[in-house]
Amino acid sequence: MRFRSVLCSTASALSALGLLGACGGNGGTTATSSGGKPLVGVDYPRSDTDFWNAYIKYTPEYAKRLGLSLKTTNSQNDVAKLAANAQTFILQGVKGIAMAPQSTFAIAPILAQLQAAKIPVVTIDTRPDTGKLYMVVRADNRAYGEKACRYLGTELGGKGKVVMLEGDLASINGRDRTQGFNDCMKKNYPGITVFGETTDWDGAVAAQKLQTDLTAHPDIKGVYIQSSLALSGTLHVLKQEGLLAGPKDRRHVFVVSNDGTPRELKNISNGTIDATVSQPADLYAKYALYYLKAAIDGKTFKPGRTGHESTIVRVRDGILEDQLSAPLVTVDGGTYGGVPSLKSTDTSLWGNSLG
Repeated sequence: MRFRSVLCSTASALSALGLLGACGGNGGTTATSSGGKPLVGVDYPRSDTDFWNAYIKYTPEYAKRLGLSLKTTNSQNDVAKLAANAQTFILQGVKGIAMAPQSTFAIAPILAQLQAAKIPVVTIDTRPDTGKLYMVVRADNRAYGEKACRYLGTELGGKGKVVMLEGDLASINGRDRTQGFNDCMKKNYPGITVFGETTDWDGAVAAQKLQTDLTAHPDIKGVYIQSSLALSGTLHVLKQEGLLAGPKDRRHVFVVSNDGTPRELKNISNGTIDATVSQPADLYAKYALYYLKAAIDGKTFKPGRTGHESTIVRVRDGILEDQLSAPLVTVDGGTYGGVPSLKSTDTSLWGNSLG
């Protein structure tokens, strides 16, 4: 398969440098750093969004707190680079790997090689479509879509037109958020028409598709952005169309974003957007490393409530997922369609505590 070829090509290149005997080996025997701390690898999926840059900032902080030595790479939303980075980690002798594959259907060969090398894997934010892991650290992404639906449905009084700027349907996150939003709308707000637009997690694509929808349907009154990477383009398009108006203005288009970045929280407070769902970038970093350390220590887990206000669920054989809290955030902290929210100024939100 292509990804196996990538792994073997990387290994062959390193073999020429005398670093690897043969493709498929476990690469090295160094289990700890020179300071005696267990060595783990973390692959960052991208560094072009505020959310993932926050995750990158938190990761070394929590590694230090948990007594782990850290090696990092960045796959830049490219599964071939992720495969090469996984091979690098094997060669470095890491005892566990955390990753956040953006295309969840394509990483089975990578997981198979790491399983053969007996290196436990924790995925962050996303869950692979196939393969086994030690743990998934994630939030309930269908609930993201439902929370956005409940907010927009309430504010629009159950009528009107909205655009959903989807992520990438090759990603479990894109599929879950889309399904959660659509199912909620069909069940609870049948008077609202939804225009779903796949954006492949690309802000420029999202802006172009929103522009097209607004041209065809100038009476659109709501936008659900599945990732904050599309926020700048969305606001630019609304401003260009004369629709970037305050919440009390009749031209106002309700915007619900997703991530909970500092910019989003400020935008909610000043009325530029209306709500977001806060993904816990800090807790993703913390519990990715927590579970890698637990794997190294030989610990196991079962479905049920945790001691850190989350729930571990079994999503299929060989996959447990720790579903962390991801609250709806609004300016007033009200309840929308039965969904409670936090105020955008709440100090418990990572977006308000990021230094």
